Amino acid sequence: MKKDLQKEIENIAKKAREASRLLANLPTSVKNAVLKDMAAALLAAKSDILNANKKDIAASAGKGKAFIDRLTLDEARIKQMADGLLAVSRLADPVGELIRGWNVPSGLRIHKVRSALGTIAIIYESRPNVTADCAGLCLKSGNSVILRGGSESLNSNLAIYKALISAIQKHGLPPGSINLIKTRERKAVDALLKLNEYIDLVIPRGGEELIRKVANSSRIPVIKHYKGICHVYVDAWADLNMAEKICFNAKVQRPGVCNAMESMLVHVDVAARFLPGMLKKFKDAGVEVRGCPLTRKIAKWAKRATDKDYRTEYLDLILSVKVVKDIDEAIAHINNYGSHHSDSIVTDDNAEALKFLKQVDSACVYQNASTRFTDGNQFGMGAEIGISTDKLHARGPMALEELTTYKYMVFGSGQVRQ
Repeated sequence: MKKDLQKEIENIAKKAREASRLLANLPTSVKNAVLKDMAAALLAAKSDILNANKKDIAASAGKGKAFIDRLTLDEARIKQMADGLLAVSRLADPVGELIRGWNVPSGLRIHKVRSALGTIAIIYESRPNVTADCAGLCLKSGNSVILRGGSESLNSNLAIYKALISAIQKHGLPPGSINLIKTRERKAVDALLKLNEYIDLVIPRGGEELIRKVANSSRIPVIKHYKGICHVYVDAWADLNMAEKICFNAKVQRPGVCNAMESMLVHVDVAARFLPGMLKKFKDAGVEVRGCPLTRKIAKWAKRATDKDYRTEYLDLILSVKVVKDIDEAIAHINNYGSHHSDSIVTDDNAEALKFLKQVDSACVYQNASTRFTDGNQFGMGAEIGISTDKLHARGPMALEELTTYKYMVFGSGQVRQ
């Protein structure tokens, strides 16, 4: 690695660490004012951002529909970024929140209080909206942030960063509050992951290959999810009209994202009634179906599903389908083949639903709803910094609370330990 690149990355991390100490104690009113100005700056820079995004799309021609969809910005998506920042400004500030307070026999009063993590590095691919979402969430939770987007979205990220940093400067906050690594050099990530002296947490967002690389190389704690193999299970007691709408939405509405359905499970008792219409609707929408033997009896045009198919995150209009004998087989299949991300049961039997919700080991489990709702904004969190399938220290959509830690504030009156 070139020494000048390593030094450049280290200097960014040092400035971010210095800024984090100020941000950790920044008044809520100031943070909210900055967020509102960041939203306004994005809208004001709309033309520049769209022009930059066109350059990225042109350079990525031929990379597939799902990839281009993740990369593409339009006026609506820029407005969504701005709206996300405004939504975060309206949320309660977690920093300083009293989680719990109690007295102990020595007379000490102990407060468990939320506090900022410090400096967070976000390493991400394709989606330029992540630049704004993560910057806003980190600011509100009192953290500085180092953003390292993929080379495919560099022009878009730079244009968004330029708008955000103008709001930071307007309020006199240190430039290290929000940082963007501007080089396309892949070695920059290697340098970043060694800086545990300055960085407190790394969150990778992207494909499984990127996330595994970050997790294996980092000296800094990493929160991650490797992939989103999400299921919808249509139970024997399902409203089949509802099931059709949920399954179609979960697969087709936006197939290139981690909360899209990749595998559909159907109870054998309703397979003959449900699958013919459902699979035709998928076929008409351009979905390639890969099914078990019973599925292929019902839809002879379907391809044969292999064990590998049930373990694959397609991020495309491809779906694996399996008919199961009961809810126990469905739960076992999901726990074995799934990625512990998001899974749904469609049923009117609340006892069956509760069994599913308790026994499926995933970050988000649903009854009678699409897995596409696994999203910080949809959960009322304003935006999200990512979705974790880990169990420590955060799970599911990560927003403000998940970007904090806590400390114990202990109040005494002269006590000494005997």
